[in-house]
Amino acid sequence: MKRLVCLITGSRADFGLVQWLARGVAEDERLALRLLVTGSHLDSRFGLTWREIEAGGFTIDDRVSILDGEDSALGIANAVSRGITGMTEALARSRPDIVVILGDRFEMLAAATAALILRIPVAHLHGGETTEGAIDEAIRHSITKMAHLHFTAAEAYRRRVIQMGESPGRVFMVGAPGLDSIVHLPLLAKPALEQLLGFELGDQFFLVTYHPATLNADDPGRGMAELLAALESFPEHKILITGTNADLGYSRIGQALRAYMDAHPGRAVSVASLGQQRYLSALRLADCMIGNSSSGLVEAPAMKVPTVNVGTRQKGRLRAASVLDCEERRDAIRDAVVKALSPAFRRPAFAEDPPYGGPGASARIKDILATFPLEGITMKSFHDLSCVP
Repeated sequence: MKRLVCLITGSRADFGLVQWLARGVAEDERLALRLLVTGSHLDSRFGLTWREIEAGGFTIDDRVSILDGEDSALGIANAVSRGITGMTEALARSRPDIVVILGDRFEMLAAATAALILRIPVAHLHGGETTEGAIDEAIRHSITKMAHLHFTAAEAYRRRVIQMGESPGRVFMVGAPGLDSIVHLPLLAKPALEQLLGFELGDQFFLVTYHPATLNADDPGRGMAELLAALESFPEHKILITGTNADLGYSRIGQALRAYMDAHPGRAVSVASLGQQRYLSALRLADCMIGNSSSGLVEAPAMKVPTVNVGTRQKGRLRAASVLDCEERRDAIRDAVVKALSPAFRRPAFAEDPPYGGPGASARIKDILATFPLEGITMKSFHDLSCVP
């Protein structure tokens, strides 16, 4: 009998990272795929990205709507509550053999909670990482303690998951599954990308991806405004801006962005959801990636594109030499961009291997999902480390 794997996705970002795992599971004779879609996928403000999933040939088996349009801490907390209720009902109906979730977002906290209480094993991707500027930090580590199999993106993260008391035999260093898209997707040349965007990127452009840092007390709209003000020092560059996540403060980022677009017609274009093909194509062609997305730390170095990482959202994650950190001030951002564009910086920055390795993680994860014994897996013993007083 095939092992039923339920993969849960809550945003365009996480599905872009796990789509090749989903395809591998669907095509493996030992496994059957069930896809549960929730979060911003089902919300028109974020592009109704469930349509991109179906356009990619996938069948959506369950839909759990949890967002209510309120951009507040109460709105996020209520979304978690609705997520637990809806995903508990969906998982109780389907009774998968194992649930697969990626990362650290509030949608995944709800998914892990539902599966844990239903005694369904959880496989967790990208555990052990740190992002000290966001509530994702605590959510990620909480999911680690609720999960039964762990797939980490780097050796340092494997060790951290074990440090948290997880059995080494259940923790696998597989690399970052998002890197698989670099080799599997046919990336677009600039004319084709411009045609799909309906916007001319010109000879030089920046790719900007900026999300709220949810533990930062500052107005996220101010951070976005500082970033855009810094880019005034580079008038020869066009700007391609991706949509923000459904995190606390996203509406204020949108307000700052709309104000900039109104004041600079023809300079910038904002797209709610680029999808993986357009996003990675743009990343490959951009002179620099600017913002605070994890893709600036994982995919950009692998594609030999420099990153200006703004603020604290990604504080604590492993970094390649091609990643420049700066404060959320226009002068600091401007100076970092100047350095990132410098050939003297770029040449040595890409001389070393990136910290998240290369493609192949999805196949490694899929094979472990197919073969790891699941009987009794929901019983866990705390793995104590030997310490010298």
